[in-house]
Amino acid sequence: MWKHISVNKAIDSLATALSGPPALAFAPAISLAAYWTGGERALIVVALALPVVFAMAASTASRTGKRAKGDGGLAPIETFAHEMGALLKNPRSDHEAACMIVELDGFPEFLDLHGNAAGQLMADQFRSRILSVIRSQDIAAGLDQGKIVIGLSSSNTLDLEACIQMSGRIQTAVDEPIVLNGTSVYVSCSIGFCLQSTLSDHTFADWIEAASAALCEAQRNGPATIRAYTAETQRRARVRANLRSEFLAALDSGEIRPWFQPQISTDTGQITGFEALARWEHPQKGVVGPQVFLPFAEQADLMERLGQVMRHHAFAEMRDWDRAGVMVPRIGVNFTSDELRDPALIDRLKWELDQNDLTPDRLAVEILETVFSRRPDDVITRNVTSMSKLGCCIDLDDSGTGRASIASIKRFDVSRIKIDRSFVAKADRDAGQQQLVSAILTMAERLSVETLAEGVETPGEHALIAQLGCDRVQGFGIGKPMPFEKTLDWMATHQNKLNGMPKIGRKAGP
Repeated sequence: MWKHISVNKAIDSLATALSGPPALAFAPAISLAAYWTGGERALIVVALALPVVFAMAASTASRTGKRAKGDGGLAPIETFAHEMGALLKNPRSDHEAACMIVELDGFPEFLDLHGNAAGQLMADQFRSRILSVIRSQDIAAGLDQGKIVIGLSSSNTLDLEACIQMSGRIQTAVDEPIVLNGTSVYVSCSIGFCLQSTLSDHTFADWIEAASAALCEAQRNGPATIRAYTAETQRRARVRANLRSEFLAALDSGEIRPWFQPQISTDTGQITGFEALARWEHPQKGVVGPQVFLPFAEQADLMERLGQVMRHHAFAEMRDWDRAGVMVPRIGVNFTSDELRDPALIDRLKWELDQNDLTPDRLAVEILETVFSRRPDDVITRNVTSMSKLGCCIDLDDSGTGRASIASIKRFDVSRIKIDRSFVAKADRDAGQQQLVSAILTMAERLSVETLAEGVETPGEHALIAQLGCDRVQGFGIGKPMPFEKTLDWMATHQNKLNGMPKIGRKAGP
């Protein structure tokens, strides 16, 4: 197949040469040679034939350019699939070929931080650098803005070591800095590849799936990593596929549901709300925390589905609190950037609230500070501002870790700042921690924004945070996350403790 391609490339190269301006320089010489060898009749024939030849060459060159360059030199994916599929049908025992996928590390985050125009510049540079490294007989196609698939042509010198060397050259080219608004920006790429001889099946879909599995394994081991597809890669990919199916089944069956952690007022001690935290109640492994399954859910693109399930259960259980005569003012639900990019989010959220007879003000939309600090795109901005206008409380989660600007807090109409537990820990014994918390609380007060401290674990931390002026507290020292069935008993016990106890807060004292 590649021999056939080489012949086609020779024809295409000839057509390109004849269609270009340099070819016109030879027209007088060709005409003179025809006159000397064949006289006037030959001269007339050549004079009539040359325009036709040049026109046909130009047409061929045009078709070649359209066929070969789908996107700045990249072949259309259909052409890539056809040529790689043909290669699989005609393998040579003494030759090896490979399918390689290259993806920019952290490209979605780059888009969030720098915007679409910078992302397009980055993608263009990425593409041109890939094309400058691969051989003329190889073929490349775009899978995404920051992802390119490469077909390494059949050769008797291509092997595992040669693929690794090629991958290293690609990474070196991509690693060169890109100038963005006068500043050098450095990026890296991860690479997964599959040699033809390691394929168990022989279709293009199997080949590209194997290269994708190798790429995923590379990305799990950190940026700028290279991995080859092996039988072990296939086994691990099947395990992950089974885990994905198990995770989806757990979402549907109700094994994954919210547990609730209480939030209380520092002035009165009264319950002001709960935060809904995901837990997997696995029938064999017991309760599995989010640190185990959230990274997998992100890699499997299941965060949006998880968010929908969490809201479904959280809203239904808030309705059950209401029916039990227990007033829980507000429930906090985490929203990921994937969910916030959904154009239909607001309509879905309105429907979910209406189904459970809940008003928007009883929902606290918890958004990580890093989402705001990465220059969110238009859809995220529109969704967050729409939820604020709807009446939802917008919580800036893990405040202090993402460096969100004051302008972002005002722009998105943030209702409450949640101070990250890393600032709260040992604040009653560490003067530096106290200064950090005090600075955050002062800023919040001047912005007229409520505050809630996370990770409060000891009475000393609770007392200090209250005295510094924080409005709400949450943490193991208040109450651990618990399933819905235990919340009613916890609230009753907590209320009994409040009876006859002195208040902890800014108003406490003689």
